[in-house]
Amino acid sequence: MPRSKYSWGIALYCTLDGVFNNINQTFITFFYRIIQSLKNPMSAPDPHAPLLTILNELNRDEQRRLSPAATLSIHAQRRKNETRRGHRQAYALDADRILHSRAYTRYIDKTQVFCLIANDHITHRVLHVQLVSRIARTIGRFLHLNEDLIEAIALGHDIGHPPFGHDGEHFLAALCTKHGLPPFQHNIQSIRFLDQLERQGQGCNLSLQTLDGILCHDGELHARHLTPLPIQNFTDFDQKLAAKQADPTINLHPATLEGCVVRMADTIAYIGRDIEDAITLKLIKRADIPRSCRHILGESNGSIVYNLVTDLITNSQVAAPGTQNDPTTNHIGFSDEIAGALKELKQFNYASIYLHPQTKTSMPLIKNCYETLFESYLGYLENNNATMAAPSELTSNMANPHLSNQTPATVARDYIAGMTDDFFLKQAKAAGCTVPQKQ
Repeated sequence: MPRSKYSWGIALYCTLDGVFNNINQTFITFFYRIIQSLKNPMSAPDPHAPLLTILNELNRDEQRRLSPAATLSIHAQRRKNETRRGHRQAYALDADRILHSRAYTRYIDKTQVFCLIANDHITHRVLHVQLVSRIARTIGRFLHLNEDLIEAIALGHDIGHPPFGHDGEHFLAALCTKHGLPPFQHNIQSIRFLDQLERQGQGCNLSLQTLDGILCHDGELHARHLTPLPIQNFTDFDQKLAAKQADPTINLHPATLEGCVVRMADTIAYIGRDIEDAITLKLIKRADIPRSCRHILGESNGSIVYNLVTDLITNSQVAAPGTQNDPTTNHIGFSDEIAGALKELKQFNYASIYLHPQTKTSMPLIKNCYETLFESYLGYLENNNATMAAPSELTSNMANPHLSNQTPATVARDYIAGMTDDFFLKQAKAAGCTVPQKQ
């Protein structure tokens, strides 16, 4: 029977009506589920559940593939309990918190050894900590230790260094002693920044294991091998911190093998790199490196790092995965021959590089700047009579309720310690100091 002239229109209408009805039903169902999930949140599926499942698998995998002497992520302790559970493992979370801290950002313009040099290829503190991290993680991987913990310790270990390296540390230590504070130590200041001052006085709430590794990282002290001395809790850690603050000469041992690795890697990272920088600046020639050191370790940073890392991995003793752990036998260390050559190379660096007159040229001016800034900030905080307008960050620290119990000298110390080299010089110039210029 032939269709009427309206039949196609009627068919199209019916088709579209069915489509729109389906669409309406879909939207009604969608919004109904949203309303139900809001009324009963417990019934809504957790979108992060797959990530938490993977997290649990990663934690179990650590127990399978790492040494029984390694520090597992599930054993991380924090000073304050955290109710929110994320999908990152504990020490990876520590590393992220350090990376995103304001103090880490200021690494970018802090002296490693050579300051006021107009040469972008000279090592700054930010590169040093990255080199330590990379070297230490390589060692940790071959020894089946926790690389996340190693990275966190390495990234945070120098975060408390003041402007102009170890010379700045000495100047600030003298000022602290003069004003009734314990001598300044950059490792203790690293703990202070990360545990107390970051996040407007709330701290980063890093794990006990990460903080201990940062406190005990001192790569300046020579050691053929290190054995960890475990601690149980934050009470033990705070006692350890107080002992170091009272006596800076104490040689603290890290509580974990991962902390021992970072301490050794600190030396490996700077010893050859400082030589390369000194050669670039024409302070020394490659032929000046002691012949015995060149024979055993090599004469370039690459060969020195490779030989030290290889020897350390080979001569360290760490229980293999799947074996019985004997804590009394675990240690991180060099062979006698390599340890002797490294000690000789350190002595060479001190005599020929760190104490070189050219390295110290600007230090009298820097020392005067330290003294002027400290006294100026102290004068403002105590009597509001500084010779310059106090920076807003300085006064906000005193007003912060989390930091309200700090003395003016403590606030001045913390503020100066956190400065970059460039900001320090700008502040010193504003205070009327004669400041050195980059060469």
